[in-house]
Amino acid sequence: MFDRYKAGEQAILVHLDFPDENAREDLQEFEMLVSSAGVNALAIITGKRNTPHIKFFVGSGKAEEVAEAVKLHQANIVLFNHALSPSQEKNIEALCECRVVDRTTLILDIFAQRARTHEGKMQVELAQLRHMSTRLIRGWTHLERQKGGIGLRGPGETQLETDRRLLRERMVNIRKRLERVEKQRQQGRRARTRAEIPTISLVGYTNAGKSTLFNKITQADVYAADQLFATLDPTLRKIEIEDVGRAILADTVGFIRHLPHDLVAAFKATLTETREAELLLHVIDISDDRRTENIEQVETVLKEIEAGDVPQLLICNKIDALENIQPRIDRDDTGLPIRVWLSAQSGVGIPLLFQALAERLGKKIVKHNLCLPPNEGKLRGIFYQLNSIVDESYDEDGNCLLKIKLPAREWDRLIKLTKADIEGFIER
Repeated sequence: MFDRYKAGEQAILVHLDFPDENAREDLQEFEMLVSSAGVNALAIITGKRNTPHIKFFVGSGKAEEVAEAVKLHQANIVLFNHALSPSQEKNIEALCECRVVDRTTLILDIFAQRARTHEGKMQVELAQLRHMSTRLIRGWTHLERQKGGIGLRGPGETQLETDRRLLRERMVNIRKRLERVEKQRQQGRRARTRAEIPTISLVGYTNAGKSTLFNKITQADVYAADQLFATLDPTLRKIEIEDVGRAILADTVGFIRHLPHDLVAAFKATLTETREAELLLHVIDISDDRRTENIEQVETVLKEIEAGDVPQLLICNKIDALENIQPRIDRDDTGLPIRVWLSAQSGVGIPLLFQALAERLGKKIVKHNLCLPPNEGKLRGIFYQLNSIVDESYDEDGNCLLKIKLPAREWDRLIKLTKADIEGFIER
């Protein structure tokens, strides 16, 4: 009864317009969700209501229209672009005599198809179990009576109670395993903090081009496709930024309107990379007519995961889809980069992105002229490893004369880690 439906289903889509902005969904986005799930849409039934119908959500007349469309097109599933209550799902299923799936379940199904890592699969399963726990009664109304009869008399636990108990036990088990994953992530973050390596997190509306940009910057091979939720599992890669040094770039799951709260809670470990990042790269599909709405939705989710105060750099992606738009950096009144216009697909504007990152993340730059004695060859090697040597020469006494340039934090770290008196080698 509760198995995830398989791709290739023949579906009738149902979409309603509501005057309340908070209840309104986007039909075009719904069609993309359906396509991403691998479902074939046979017909779309639309309508308008001020408030949802308590029994059928769409109203009795519209519900009859949906049932007739199911019979006419021989569909085997009805997909709603809205969140339905368990009783509404049950009533519509009885009328249409086929499976009914709401928007939340559809998104969960897409996530289940996309999850590749063990962690991602556990997160999706936890979200599905949370959602399923409110709908168990739909499948077991015929088993609500207690067990009885010869060999079946016992504590009197109903089938429904048994399933709820098993569900709770499974959810507790998954939470414990995800907590262990979270501890491992925290250890990695603490190590990066000790090494003072900044973390940059890619965020944005789903299908905005985050993974394509990630691949272009890091030369990685992360799965990227023109579909919703192509990326679920977080991927971290090291990058080099001028005047900053090493940084960690994180690719994360895309956001969407009314992202189910069960998913937000399940992906807490993944979204922590976003919450604790030093800078967010908010990737925007600048060719999308709904870009303003998408930006607002991303901001809403960022607030939900307590990342609303993290500094952002807007990435206006897909400029190659527009005419007469050149790559550029937009700055605020103080000269700080706030927007970068580029194309992740073609690579146009990527150097400008690195320039903006250097300006946003680059702290105070230290420049010194050092005079290292011959026995300090190890220290000289460290400066070479940091790629901080601007010029090198030797005096008549064999001392190494170095001109160095490096971030202040690297300089301070060297002073703490090395036993040599680095400041004593500075030429006054």
